[in-house]
Amino acid sequence: MDTKVDSLQQIKRCSSWVDLSQPIEDAMSHKMDLESALKECSSALELFLNNRFADALALLKPWKNQSMYHAMGYSSILVMQAGMTFDPKDMDAAMTSLRESLQTCERFRKKIGIMETLTSFWYRQPAESLTEEEMHAELCYAEVLLQKAALTFLDESIIGFIKGGMKMRNSYQIYKECQAMANITKEMENQSSTHIHFKGGVNMGIGSFNLMLSLLPSRVLRLMEFLGFSGDREVGLSSLREGAASNSLRSILSTLTLLMFHLYITVILGTGDGNLTEAETLLQPYTEKFPNGALMLFYTARIALLKGNFTFAEEKFLACIAAQQEWRQIHHLCYWELMWAYSFELNWREAYRYADLLCKESKWSQAIYVYQKAAILSMLPEEEVTQLGENVVELFRQVDGFRIRIAGKSIPTEKFAAKKAQRYSSSNPVKLVVPALEMMYVWNGFTVVGKRPELTESILIILEEAEQQLRQNPDPSEYHTDDLCVIQLLKGLCLRQLGRLVQAELCFNHVLSSESDIKHDSYLVPFTMYELGLLHKQKGDINTAITVIENAKTNYKDYNMESRLHFRIHAALNTMGSFAAKLPPSRTPA
Repeated sequence: MDTKVDSLQQIKRCSSWVDLSQPIEDAMSHKMDLESALKECSSALELFLNNRFADALALLKPWKNQSMYHAMGYSSILVMQAGMTFDPKDMDAAMTSLRESLQTCERFRKKIGIMETLTSFWYRQPAESLTEEEMHAELCYAEVLLQKAALTFLDESIIGFIKGGMKMRNSYQIYKECQAMANITKEMENQSSTHIHFKGGVNMGIGSFNLMLSLLPSRVLRLMEFLGFSGDREVGLSSLREGAASNSLRSILSTLTLLMFHLYITVILGTGDGNLTEAETLLQPYTEKFPNGALMLFYTARIALLKGNFTFAEEKFLACIAAQQEWRQIHHLCYWELMWAYSFELNWREAYRYADLLCKESKWSQAIYVYQKAAILSMLPEEEVTQLGENVVELFRQVDGFRIRIAGKSIPTEKFAAKKAQRYSSSNPVKLVVPALEMMYVWNGFTVVGKRPELTESILIILEEAEQQLRQNPDPSEYHTDDLCVIQLLKGLCLRQLGRLVQAELCFNHVLSSESDIKHDSYLVPFTMYELGLLHKQKGDINTAITVIENAKTNYKDYNMESRLHFRIHAALNTMGSFAAKLPPSRTPA
């Protein structure tokens, strides 16, 4: 009851300039000016960050057809919800709202006649010809269009993929035009209280595009540049930092984008070297203002996890779950992280608990969840698995049937899991060796657990025991060499994290020398070459590191998770480029 009273008071306070005692139709007859819209949307954002998601929607809904900012804010929440649930009803609701938002934004954009349309092919509209409201309309239109592109990508057809690409390109072009306006109209920041929000939106959009595009492998980036895109990581980070530091409506969006980059993208698609210090600094003011906010608790826990503080991370993820019950999808994100936190600690029983919850509650990727659950159970003694009432073989057999396709293509990690699970389809299945540890590598978890040498040593012992069992098998299967090479790759990772580089190099070279005998896991050789390159970097031999990693990129194709490795290679070569530039020309590899 108290929460409802608070919500009503919040709405009345934020909309004090409208007489809420009048019928809603009369209230709608008033025009929502730009400054009032921004203030009210800021209040809705505060409600959202305080876990009051329904209240935020209720505050935005009455004006979503009259105000571009209300429309965009309302759609943004629905898109976020759809992205977390993957529920078709949520997807449809978000897409409908986005279409309505584009129509609302369109009404505020500058009307262009036929002659202006023709001349715009050669000459852009000067910024001075747009009012402040029209400039904001361009910005909001670009933002909504980008969200619509992201949702269109989830359409399971190549047509949906192409449509999404076109929307993204249109959004990017509008952002570029808004950037030009912001550069021309810098003096407006002192004249208009709303211009800081325009500049903050430009920083967020331009920064996000540049950062996203900079992650792409060079061959993809060249195609994107041909289509009119450009990506510079430092420009992206600089724009987002400026946006995060500004006191604008979109400051939190710039902050969240930077947190996503440092805490997820660099870990999964990079070398695992996210800037945790910057992440903590960015998050601090929001944790002080919203101490019980689910997003703040979640990212606090994620930072602790990446630091190797697993117990503290687990406490914060559990606090995040307890903080709200309205969006259970946030619980699912926490289950995923808790599953990994306990896996890093080799607490397989607790890790299984959260993998099981994901299988029962989340719709994101049932194939991955079921495979992960079976992989974790494989690390437990058989009698314990029986006590839990589980059948590992049956679980692995379900994986392929749960796979989904996006734009007509399989999700790489699902494809990897389904191929690994194939060996259980026969009447006499051959067990996977250390499958949970192999998946830990797929998600780059060894860079995380490597922060804890004692746990890395424990993983090494598990791997050595598995290796011994394989070598003592009197009747080796067709997977024997592949399984031994999986173990050698993972052993090499542990040894490298422990600083035992000579032994690590021997493990990696064992995989490379077995290339002709590997029958199923073709990903092992290029991934091992990449890891060997990082080992040479750790030794200080940058030339050899670059040569080995380049070989992994150019000499192998059509293997599982190829795109993921190319992302990691791109990130690794970027970090090594500055080192190579300092070397004498004669030492630079061809």
